[in-house]
Order: sequence, then C-alpha cells, then structure tokens
Amino acid sequence: MLGFRDPVADAIGLLRPRTVIGPSLRAAGQWALRFDTFLHVRIGGLVRGACWLILEGHEPVFLREGDTFMLGNPPPYVLAGTLDARPRPAEAVWSGAEDGFVRIGPESEEDLYLCVGHIAFDEENAALLTDLLPPLVIVRVDDPHGGRLAQLIDLLAIEVGVAAAGGPLVQNHLAQILLVHMLRAHAGQTDRPTGWLGALNEDGIGAALRAVHADVAHSWSLKELAEISHMSRSAFAQAFKRHVGVPPLEYLIQWRMSLARDALARDTLPISELARATGYLSESAFSTAFRRVVGSSPTQFRNQARQPARSAANGS
Repeated sequence: MLGFRDPVADAIGLLRPRTVIGPSLRAAGQWALRFDTFLHVRIGGLVRGACWLILEGHEPVFLREGDTFMLGNPPPYVLAGTLDARPRPAEAVWSGAEDGFVRIGPESEEDLYLCVGHIAFDEENAALLTDLLPPLVIVRVDDPHGGRLAQLIDLLAIEVGVAAAGGPLVQNHLAQILLVHMLRAHAGQTDRPTGWLGALNEDGIGAALRAVHADVAHSWSLKELAEISHMSRSAFAQAFKRHVGVPPLEYLIQWRMSLARDALARDTLPISELARATGYLSESAFSTAFRRVVGSSPTQFRNQARQPARSAANGS
C-alpha cells in the first residue's frame, strides 16, 4: 500500500527534496550580490544584521534580524547592504567560500550574517508545490510563525559553522523542517496562498483534502467528500474549486496520478496492484486514467523513467 498522511507531508515526500545549505554570508560595508534565476526553492534568514532583497519585477524588501524568506522559482534577484551598491555576480563570490562562509569586507567589521539554503525537487512532481508558491514569501520575526522560523535559522547557521559528525544530515532535516514551517506561515497569510496549500486552512475543504490523502484507494464520491466537509454537494464543489483551483474529483485523479508516476519510476509494484492502491477497480480503468493525465500508458512511462537509470548502470 502506498503511504499517505496529510497533503503537506505527502507532497513533500513525493518531491524527494535535495538540500544544499550555504555557504552563509558574512558581510560589512558596501556590498551587493546578483543571483541568477534558479529552479524550485531557496530559503534564507538573517541571523544578524539587515539587508535588502531586490527581486526583479518587485519592490525592494528590507530584511531585519530574525526575518526569513522563501523564493519559489524566482527571477534574478539581488541581496545588498545598501540600495546604491553596485551588484556583482554572486557565483564568483560564492565559489570563494571557505569553511562554509563567504565573507565580504573586513571580518572585524562584519554586521551581517545571512544563512541560506537551496531545495531542489524531483522534476516529475515539482509543480505540486512550485505552482502554488509566489516568487517571494517574507515572514517577519514578529509574525506568529516568525520566532520559530528565526530559531530554525539559528540552528541551521550553527550546523553550517561547525564540522560535527552527521552535519549534512542535520542540515538537510532542518532545511525540510524550515520549509514546512515556511509553508505553514505562507498558508496563514490572508488571501495569499493558492491551491491545496491555502485550502488546508478552510475547515471543511481541509477536512476533505486530509480524508483523500489518508485513504487514496477509497472510491470517493462527491457526496462523501461533501459530507466530511459538512456542506451540500453543490456548495462543496464550488468552494473546493474556488480554493484549490480544480473540481474535487479532478483533484483526486491528479493526486492519484502523481502517486502513480512516483511508484512507476521507483519500484516494481505490478500495475494491477498499483491500480488497486490508487483506487481503481481494474488495471484497464487505471491505465485509461493514467494515459489521459500523463499522456502515455503506465508501462511506457515506467520504461522511459527507468531508461536513464539503466544507461547510468551500463556506463553510457
């Protein structure tokens, strides 16, 4: 049986996050770094000091000690000590990191300590999350979630700064915990989250989403999901589409197919068993739904997904 818990845990599990922490930035004086566009998510926070975050197409944002930020598939951006500093490419500066730190200016005058991490996802399912995120999420230290996030950034900074046994493992887990707390904070920001991320804060719709994720093999009907939400079928269908962006049963199909793609690429579960695990009474019904959503048969998808692995194993 496929494992399911709640929408956030399930989505992050399917995303197979790969975390790269640091290097951290310590700076003094006049400085500005320009970062190129990148895929997926970058998370950072100010351990000490303040700086500007200038995202292309957005107004500059002033970050203070304890503030955290999350960038989702962002355009190029600049981090700067002052708005009038001339940016230089970050890549060249980052390549000179030593012992997990990049330093700008005299070490004795450093007044900024920024900890950052990059989280990349399995490309096949990355859109489950990245399509829901704006380019920039800011959580201030005085936000209801801000203090907890600041503590996590501090812990992450400590791990980056020491060469202790198991450091990369701790950093990876802290970054994923930080991601979950950032998503919670974003979901709590009025009128900002979209899709299932925002719907989790709606009692009725959230209850239906959690029920679907708890038992994806169940043959869910609109009537059952509406009853869980304590709403009429028409009111539930309208509210679900308004918050999530698609009708409830279409969401169910999309989630089942996301699970199916992951399973086909990673294990040898027979397609007939995978069909039952994702709520289909027959392999043919599952295959029809899979082809409609994914564009190929389950067998074709499995063979294509495993081709790179076979090529790597053969050294080609």
